[in-house]
Amino acid sequence: MQTQVTTEQTRPQVDNSTVYKVLFAISFVHLLNDSVQAVIPAIFPILQESMGLTFFQLGMIGFALNMTGSVMQPVVGYYTDKRPSPYILPLGMVCTFLGMLGLALASNFALVLGAVIFVGLGSAVFHPEGSRVVYLAAGQKRGLAQSIFQVGGNGGQSLAPIMTALIFVPLGQFGAIWFTVLAAVAFVVLLFIAAWSKGQLQARSMAKANKTEHKQPAKWPPERYKAVRMAMFILLLFIFARSWYHAGVTNYYPFYLIQTYGISISEAQIYIFLFLAAGAVGTFVGGPLADRFGKKKVILFSMLGSVPFALALPFVPHQLGYLVYLINGFIILSSFSVTVVYAQELLPGKVGMASGLTIGLAFGMGAIGSLALGGLIDIFGLTHIIIASAFLPLVGILAYLLPSDSQLQEWAQ
Repeated sequence: MQTQVTTEQTRPQVDNSTVYKVLFAISFVHLLNDSVQAVIPAIFPILQESMGLTFFQLGMIGFALNMTGSVMQPVVGYYTDKRPSPYILPLGMVCTFLGMLGLALASNFALVLGAVIFVGLGSAVFHPEGSRVVYLAAGQKRGLAQSIFQVGGNGGQSLAPIMTALIFVPLGQFGAIWFTVLAAVAFVVLLFIAAWSKGQLQARSMAKANKTEHKQPAKWPPERYKAVRMAMFILLLFIFARSWYHAGVTNYYPFYLIQTYGISISEAQIYIFLFLAAGAVGTFVGGPLADRFGKKKVILFSMLGSVPFALALPFVPHQLGYLVYLINGFIILSSFSVTVVYAQELLPGKVGMASGLTIGLAFGMGAIGSLALGGLIDIFGLTHIIIASAFLPLVGILAYLLPSDSQLQEWAQ
């Protein structure tokens, strides 16, 4: 009897509360990871000057980073759903460390490309597994937890231009060596997170085994498979449209302002900052709103609510554009963390793959969308494509076809 009690006491316990210290820790690592990833395109002018790279070669570097860091995410998520591997998180950060070290020391284009692929692999490991940690630490506040996690990434991306100005401009390409320090700090934090995650996974595995010891898990009926596939398809279409619009606004709208209103490049950058800053706030607020009002409602609001502002943006005077840009960024990115949580609940037991699809593959397609919009601008002209891209948020009407939050809960039971 004593042995049984002792065994019960030493088993890891499932923590169903919201573990804020873990959430803030993984958000901090997200900030460091995305800071490192975001500086690579920011240093293109440095690489072009130091190595004499062509624009095509710079495009290859960006493509390698985006495709490795995005498309590999669902692959990593699928693998770790089958074989949970908490310590793959610090291992992925080792790839990032080696990539930045290689970038600092690279002497030719091939070595730069190889280094960037390592950084992309590190990012591909971090995002789905980081989302799994968030899922474990969220308790009943999954929307808020995912928002805390994603705000770290948004902060890292916004810091990249500042760090580039402070480090790469005075130090050149070798300045990348300083970003190995960020990767090293992230590695240490991830060791502690991985240990906590391992305990939680063990506890949940034991609890699940106890519940299913005397019964076989129910199989999904064929109609549910069909409904889930259709819902996932709609959700990815939604995310693609949001990513394409985001790419158009941040990459090409400043050129439209310069061409139409004759403002300076520096003034045009203010619009990008406002959109991204408001988007970071929207990302954080969207999670708690989804916890209170429902995920589907927030997803619908984030696209359809932005339609009037998106349609007005190309036509309002640029002085009023500041306000429109601010509101539009807040609304359209309020669903960023919510779509991740929705996909996780749509695919129960496949947290890694759901996170990889919504964060990684979707952003990879967004990068392709950016290239496509650029090509269309070359063919049809900047003004026509800017106006046409304003209709992309209308794709959000498809979210009406998504299963309701109550339907997701019913399936989970």
